[in-house]
Amino acid sequence: MRIAVAMSGGVDSSVTAIMLQKLGHEVIGITANMLSYSEFRVFNHKKTNQTYPPNIFDAKRIAKQHDFAHKILDLNEVFFKEIVSPFCGEYLKGRTPSPCILCNVRIKFKRLLDYALSIGCNKLATGHYARISRNNSGRYCVSMGLDKDKDQSYFLCMLPQEALQRVIFPLGDYNKSAILKMAHNFDLHVAEKPESQEICFIPDQDYTKFIENITCITPKEGDIVDTAGNVIGRHKGIHRYTIGQRRGMGISHEKPLYVVKIDSDKNIIIAGEKEELFSKGLFGIGINYMFSESLDKLEVLVKTRSTQIPFKALLNEKDNGVYAYFDEPQIQITPGQAAVFYNSSGNILGSAWIEKSL
Repeated sequence: MRIAVAMSGGVDSSVTAIMLQKLGHEVIGITANMLSYSEFRVFNHKKTNQTYPPNIFDAKRIAKQHDFAHKILDLNEVFFKEIVSPFCGEYLKGRTPSPCILCNVRIKFKRLLDYALSIGCNKLATGHYARISRNNSGRYCVSMGLDKDKDQSYFLCMLPQEALQRVIFPLGDYNKSAILKMAHNFDLHVAEKPESQEICFIPDQDYTKFIENITCITPKEGDIVDTAGNVIGRHKGIHRYTIGQRRGMGISHEKPLYVVKIDSDKNIIIAGEKEELFSKGLFGIGINYMFSESLDKLEVLVKTRSTQIPFKALLNEKDNGVYAYFDEPQIQITPGQAAVFYNSSGNILGSAWIEKSL
């Protein structure tokens, strides 16, 4: 089979490509050039003669070492338009976006997949720690990977059916330790390469500086109020805050205070004690169905963050979205993030974008 492998230049995607090659498949590595856009270079103050970021050279070197084809797909402008710009816009609205989930839907499993099919590939493989399952009616879904500490199913929760039937995740049945061992056995120069950073387009993870530089907007200061509406301090722009944040408010209080809500219309940050962070449920919009064609009245396991231990909830579809009522109150339900609904077997039933906590 002719299989395209999305290669980031890291350990996981490199091992994926070589594994498939050794199984007898014709492998074509594809690396998206997304991070050499001029806006990034200006922001990061990097002026080099290199046309591409270092990760592309790593991927190309591995393809040459193991004698398979490698292609570069220029997606700089579309990445900026569909991922970076919405990321900045969400923070300016007081929401906390999930750029990795959007990138998977709009870039990796859309643009890369379309390109892979256009050059005659049957499938697109990636180095995600997840699995593909199929129910009795033929619907595809993403399932948790074998290595629960590395499971990346959460980030794949918005993939549509047409993409799922064309993708494979060879690492889903392996632990990370086994993949690292393979990387050394394959003599990969990236075997000791550190894990990729949280947000790939913000190397120093300074979101505030990045957003202000990219958008040329410096949001106005405003009030910080307690849950009773009393003014207790001033904030320096709502893009600097996210639900559950404790540090950076500059407020003296007898107990630690956290950001419990952000009201962008009034330009205020609402602060409260830890117990005020707990929610009884959430309302989500933009449902993506996977294993199930309906989420109504289902008892499920929910994750609202990638590293979270799933918790129990009852779902109710109405108001053009889905309500999730938790068995036990949960902390830090953040608008803009994804709520992913699993069954007891680790299959994703569906997902939605968190609009508000209840």
